[in-house]
Amino acid sequence: MATLPSILGIEAACLSAWPAVGNVHDGAWIWRFAHGYSKRSNSFQSLDPEDEDEAERRIAYLAALSTRHGIEPVFRVTPLAGARVLDALDRAGWTAFEESRVLAMDLHGAAFEPTGDIRYFNPMDPRWYRAQSVLSQASAKEVETLKILLGLIAPEARGIVCYAPDGTPAAAALAVNACGIGVFLNVVTDRMRRRQGYGASVMRAALGWTLENGATAAAIQVTSENAAAIALYEGLGFVEQYRYHYRRPA
Repeated sequence: MATLPSILGIEAACLSAWPAVGNVHDGAWIWRFAHGYSKRSNSFQSLDPEDEDEAERRIAYLAALSTRHGIEPVFRVTPLAGARVLDALDRAGWTAFEESRVLAMDLHGAAFEPTGDIRYFNPMDPRWYRAQSVLSQASAKEVETLKILLGLIAPEARGIVCYAPDGTPAAAALAVNACGIGVFLNVVTDRMRRRQGYGASVMRAALGWTLENGATAAAIQVTSENAAAIALYEGLGFVEQYRYHYRRPA
């Protein structure tokens, strides 16, 4: 029978795999700041449904902290947010947007054979982050912030690129082995080469790398509207564990 990590285990692994430039801890709540690069690193959330005292005050304080640092106040709502926290967000008029799904996989007994021209890099290697940035059409500012965040990743990580026959990058992914959970980020395929197997190739390589380096489970986050990516990940063996969404002031 598959053994999958708990919600807290997955959330902790994802926080470790994708760091922020600044963090503020308030009990089991965490506020994160990364110059606006990705909502996951520029939002705040609760990691314990029992830690819901003074929710209104804490939401207002962390929202003001966000504004002071030039980012939109955003609360990331996972199943670890207590009922009183959700009530406080409702009373304050915070509206929901962008639902995502968290998929996981038990890696015990799994095997993944990379196919195609796959290459592995230190995430700080320009050959990886430049390929990833070109594929995702990142701005120069976003590339500079990405480099900062990559330098802050503490667990072992690999940037992976799958190349097309003409030698240009066709797909890329970042694999991080966070406390025995393989976390996959920045997965992107060339817009002109989608549905040609490059995304599956880079993900099989990423899964194989984390498995070889001691991971016993895997997790990935994907927006609910991205049906193609969800189908790809489920085809590889991922199953949905839970969903989350964001809230912002009306």
